[in-house]
Amino acid sequence: MDFGAVLQTNPPSARTVQLAKLAEAHGFSHVWTFDSHLLWQEPYVIYSRILAETDKVIVGPMVTNPATRDWTVTASTYATLNEMYGNRTICGIGRGDSAVRVTNGAPTTLKTLRESIHVIRELANSRPVEYNGATLQFPWSKGSKLDVWVAAYGPLALKLTGEVGDGFILQMADLDVAEWMIKTVRDAAANAGRDPMSIKFCVAAPMYITDDADAARAHMRDQCRWFGGMVGNHVADIVAKYGEGSAVPKALTDYIKGREGYDYNEHGRAGNTHADFVPDEIVDRFCVLGTASDHIEKLKALAELGVDQFAGYLQHDNKEETLRVYGETVIPALSEHIVAKA
Repeated sequence: MDFGAVLQTNPPSARTVQLAKLAEAHGFSHVWTFDSHLLWQEPYVIYSRILAETDKVIVGPMVTNPATRDWTVTASTYATLNEMYGNRTICGIGRGDSAVRVTNGAPTTLKTLRESIHVIRELANSRPVEYNGATLQFPWSKGSKLDVWVAAYGPLALKLTGEVGDGFILQMADLDVAEWMIKTVRDAAANAGRDPMSIKFCVAAPMYITDDADAARAHMRDQCRWFGGMVGNHVADIVAKYGEGSAVPKALTDYIKGREGYDYNEHGRAGNTHADFVPDEIVDRFCVLGTASDHIEKLKALAELGVDQFAGYLQHDNKEETLRVYGETVIPALSEHIVAKA
């Protein structure tokens, strides 16, 4: 299993770079960031600094979208970073959430998402592509490589992921939901004539380490409750489209009944007052909290479901300690577990 650290590009940017370097030092293979150009600093500029000051770590957004960035510019950015630093980028993409909603926009259609994935991937892999009636290719790009991983929740978005994604990003660590979504993506891939095992699966969720889970339980939950609010934005869209009686697991839909609104100015922040509707049970299910042993147990269960990467959000007050314990204890334990299973 690979491990990623998910950061917000809050100023100062040097802090983001510092955490990325620390993540690499502790054995993380990926550094992801939020991509909302109004709420936080521009991630692609910071990626260049991270890549310059690290050796192996792969960087990318969790997640970008087709609405706020021109697809050809996005592809050019990846191809340029790859030329500068080697092929050390990855593209996480979805229909759009905070980046579009904060401007009173709306997520794109799945048709637009599908088309953008094709254009970005072809151009960023130094290949020609048809776009707006023209054949485009970067004449300066040679040997660039980029995988595009799709973030999805609803049935049709999961189907699209199985049909076109190099990877699938599930932003929650609920075991029941992960099992359903991984199967749904794999079935869609098989139905499209693809090898379902060729798609990489990433579970992304807050990770919070403590020595005394019982004493710190309430604090950990309060630090990570924002995540249930963020996920609730996507779930609300799914319920509005499919209804409560859809194939979407009830564990994913029931908790949003108390949701009354959401302030994107508090998006992804510990102490988010618009996440008060999220019950403790959902925080525990969606996140990875507790002692190192608690983390190892849950991550082993996710690995058994076919998860290839766990990307831990660090939007809380225990960033360095969580990275340290992962590097010293959690990551080695998961590596040993996977080797033993093989």
